[in-house]
Amino acid sequence: MSKIQTEFTEAEQKVREILKQVPDPEVNVNIVDLGLVYRIKVDEEAKKIEVDTTLSTPGCPVGDTIIQHIENILKATYPDYDVKVNLVWDPQWDPSMITEEGRIALNQ
Repeated sequence: MSKIQTEFTEAEQKVREILKQVPDPEVNVNIVDLGLVYRIKVDEEAKKIEVDTTLSTPGCPVGDTIIQHIENILKATYPDYDVKVNLVWDPQWDPSMITEEGRIALNQ
């Protein structure tokens, strides 16, 4: 089972904040607050960023769009870095993973 990251280095926290600019187009709430980002690893020395993300359902029709948006925004912000986005299904996403900010945004 994949571990959902709860502690972040300063560099990982910066990436996390950048990923808040990536919305799930179906609900227009960012993927971080929806609980779709499971892990962020930044290797500043090797200039690599790796993100484990999931989708609300395996058949999500906008999954490719979300992954492409993650890659595009990170490559634009970190042009010298190798960016890898992993689509993972374990653990399976459920609504309890939505942050308080995400719940507020969904109810607006």
